[in-house]
Amino acid sequence: MKKSGLELRLLLIYLSSIIGVSAIVITPAWTFAYWQGWLFLALFFIPMLIVGLYMLRFEKKLLKKRLDPREKRKPQQLIQSVNTLLFLVTMIIPGFDHRFGWSHVPVWLVLASDIIMLVGYLLFIRTMIYNEYASRTIEIQKGQKLISTGPYAVVRHPMYFTGIMMFMPMPIALGSVWALIPMAFLPVMLIFRILDEEKALIKGLKGYKSYMKKVKYRLVPHIW
Repeated sequence: MKKSGLELRLLLIYLSSIIGVSAIVITPAWTFAYWQGWLFLALFFIPMLIVGLYMLRFEKKLLKKRLDPREKRKPQQLIQSVNTLLFLVTMIIPGFDHRFGWSHVPVWLVLASDIIMLVGYLLFIRTMIYNEYASRTIEIQKGQKLISTGPYAVVRHPMYFTGIMMFMPMPIALGSVWALIPMAFLPVMLIFRILDEEKALIKGLKGYKSYMKKVKYRLVPHIW
């Protein structure tokens, strides 16, 4: 792919994401006076722009991997579809909640949730850059080596842990208690994803079985 092609693809994905997610979040509220939604969008897309520009400059190989969302494993295709539906529902409900006044979330709790999301996003980026094989899809890449240091010495799937920090507070950040219901299924789907991913890693990544004995916990230390 030519340099200009990668830049153009990144730009199109970024702009279409802004338009699409903004419409999903703001339209159900049927008002522009939805500060929780606008703050969420700012915290979501401004860091994304900064990270995208950084990766375009210094981590092009990793960027190309992250731009490919196509799962090859059938179980992961199903999990990805369910997760997409969960996220859509989770982002749609708060707008209606704001519009019709179904629930109330204090300002301090909205802001606290935004901070947790931002911290999770920063940790996610740090972990992703630490692991040059951090693809969005479950696959064993050519020449892939086992990463067992840094955050991977604490849990086997630190990126998923940071993903929970990023997304679980999202309903409250958007000012909705009811949106917690669909988001509550995210950890369940994440468990299915991790279990299937580990089957692929045991089969295809040298040393992974020994690594599992060394790092016992998949997601949260002393819990699972």
